[in-house]
Amino acid sequence: MRASQLGQPEGKILKLKGLLAFFLVAVVLAVPSLASAFTPFKVKDIRVDGIQRTEAGTVFAYVPVKVGDTFTEEMATDIIRELYSTGFFSDVRISTANDIVVVTVQERPVIASISFTGMREFESKQIIEAFQQVGFGEGRIFDQAMLEQAEFELQQQYLSKAKYGVEITATTTPLPRNRVGVNFDVFEGSVAKIKEIRIIGNEAFSEGDLLDLMQLTTSGYLTWYTDTDKYSREKLEADMESIRSFYLDRGYLEFSMETPQVTISPDRQDIYITISISEGKPYTVSDVQLAGNLLSLDQEIEALVTIKAGETFSGAKSNETSVAIRSYLGDLGYAFANVNPNPVLDREKQTVALTFFVDPSRRVYVRKVEITGNERTRDTVARREIRQLEAAWYDGGAIKLSKERLERLGYFQEVDVTTEPVPGSVDQVDVNVKVTERQTGAINLGIGYGQTDGVILSAGISEKNVFGSGTELDFSVNTSQDARTFVLSHTDPYWTLDGVSRTTSGYYRTVTPSLNNPGNYEVISAGGGFNFGVPISEFDRVSLGLNFEHNKISLYEDSPLAYEQYVDAYGDATNTPILSAGWSKDTRDSVLNPTRGSFTRLSATVGTVSLKYYMLSAQHQHFIPIGRDYTLAFNALFDYGDVYNSDNPFPVIKDVFAGGIGTVRGYQGNSLGPKDPRTGTYLGGSRRVVGNVQFFFPLPGSGRDKTLRLFVFGDAGQVYGTGAGNSSDTVDFGDLRYSTGFGMSWLSPMGPLQLVYAKALNAKEGDETQVFQFQVGSAF
Repeated sequence: MRASQLGQPEGKILKLKGLLAFFLVAVVLAVPSLASAFTPFKVKDIRVDGIQRTEAGTVFAYVPVKVGDTFTEEMATDIIRELYSTGFFSDVRISTANDIVVVTVQERPVIASISFTGMREFESKQIIEAFQQVGFGEGRIFDQAMLEQAEFELQQQYLSKAKYGVEITATTTPLPRNRVGVNFDVFEGSVAKIKEIRIIGNEAFSEGDLLDLMQLTTSGYLTWYTDTDKYSREKLEADMESIRSFYLDRGYLEFSMETPQVTISPDRQDIYITISISEGKPYTVSDVQLAGNLLSLDQEIEALVTIKAGETFSGAKSNETSVAIRSYLGDLGYAFANVNPNPVLDREKQTVALTFFVDPSRRVYVRKVEITGNERTRDTVARREIRQLEAAWYDGGAIKLSKERLERLGYFQEVDVTTEPVPGSVDQVDVNVKVTERQTGAINLGIGYGQTDGVILSAGISEKNVFGSGTELDFSVNTSQDARTFVLSHTDPYWTLDGVSRTTSGYYRTVTPSLNNPGNYEVISAGGGFNFGVPISEFDRVSLGLNFEHNKISLYEDSPLAYEQYVDAYGDATNTPILSAGWSKDTRDSVLNPTRGSFTRLSATVGTVSLKYYMLSAQHQHFIPIGRDYTLAFNALFDYGDVYNSDNPFPVIKDVFAGGIGTVRGYQGNSLGPKDPRTGTYLGGSRRVVGNVQFFFPLPGSGRDKTLRLFVFGDAGQVYGTGAGNSSDTVDFGDLRYSTGFGMSWLSPMGPLQLVYAKALNAKEGDETQVFQFQVGSAF
């Protein structure tokens, strides 16, 4: 009994050992070894099996064994490791037979195609280029790890668009010749919006004031256009820097900020941002000193220091001083000058002693200026804008001006200027100007609308850089309900080596009355001539011109009396050489959307022979930035015309007009001043006075978008005198018309757009007023 009890467990143990041995043998047989054990031998030959695309020579290059070597198990292991490391193979096996080494490989498939399903947010080309940056693309070896990296990269692209609910599924399809096609099935989901932004720890400034500094906002009625309610890590980092600069500019030198906490709701639709700050206390500047090598220019450098003792510390003024000193030294040839502000805090008194350490380094020459990237534009066209001379002292101001002048040409999409030390020289640098050319030719088709001119159609063809020569050729056609104009012009900005420009132009224009301007007549004008521009500084230019004009007037029974008097005095056809001269100065930072600078223009036009008249004009615009987002703009315009050596009235076809957008808003376009006593036609006048003041501010919710702005304005103006002989040509400021209102300006794809709600403040009997006005194709 006991023996049987002992024997039974022993039998079970033997059975378990047998089963275990069976499974071990099965595993060994089912999973072939990578390198079978063998006795070292002298290699007679090496053979590679299984390759389809890979060249045999590529495999042999990674096999550290040659015919005649003694082959060992360690060598087999090395071969396997080396071939796996190439990434070309998914399996490598080593076998031996008759002193022959056989390397059997299984190649990884090649990616034949990459496709996307359900992707609407991005172009396929854009994502494929991003994939290539992580090593995943058509023609590359397929690797699961790279596929996962590509999925991650695509997900990151969607996260940058605030689409946190995106789902991406990648599938691979085997293709003939050991290839695969990869498809990414994308469920984009909806955009997650910023639900709340909280700032905690602020005491000196309200949360609202700090939120106004940020580009990111919560959802509002305009965020569909601005996208400022879409979370972006880059924008948030920029907003953090804006808040930090805000505090430093107000003396909070110990201001600190924790990493913002960004959370998302469970449904991935709402984002919450919490910003924790520590303000500290504001510091007052107790002393400002200059130290280091001042090059005996103490007074000149001290004049550049904008931050003074007794003021609240300002990080902006400190940086402004450092930049001004570096720029000043750069203008003197010290290209590598360093200026480092060093604040020393007195926490008990809440004061800071500020020292600017000046190190001018060495003065250097410019050996040469190298221009690259101008494949179409001639080298002389770009080089004539360079103000830094070769073999001369380095001049930082001249280099900056050179970059600005190249950008203003309009030939280049990007201008990058760098300086590099000359190898082996301690006092020479090379200036490298790299440009990226843009298309300069264009066919323009446009449509606009104005309440004065009705539908405005325009078409034209232009080339600003003809054959890379820097000359400009334009042909344009403009039509409205009152006028049709055809213009052909050619401009050579460097007619002479000194920068004298020459414009040759011809035009044909017809003017007929509109429904808003009754009276039946037609004026046909054709002319052409030359205009020359002479630069007298980087911002000033003098112009001289000579043009010839032929005018033909057709009258009818119901024509205006003023035009009949014109024909009586001058005839229905005139030939007039016109002389012109002018001066202009333009320091604006933009022509279409200026925020700082000014524009001044003085001009004189004198008609001779048939029409002996002159017109003097003066205009000044000034733009004053107020803070970062606001601009105060002023405009003043004055015209004065008369005849000379003649008893005839001022020619009515040379009258100027006012009323509407561009002069005095709130009044119908071109409606101010005298009217014809017979037909009531708006005649304009020989004198004009216009004044405007306008305050621009951003549209709430639009962030820093300068293409869309609101403004409030006040206008004043009037037109005096006419060739009809029925009104005084005396300028009476008591007769000015005034208006005020508000509006919106938008740099639309069709051109500048203004929408205005205006109120005429002192309209008189007979004045034509308009409360709502708009115009496409004009700007303030």
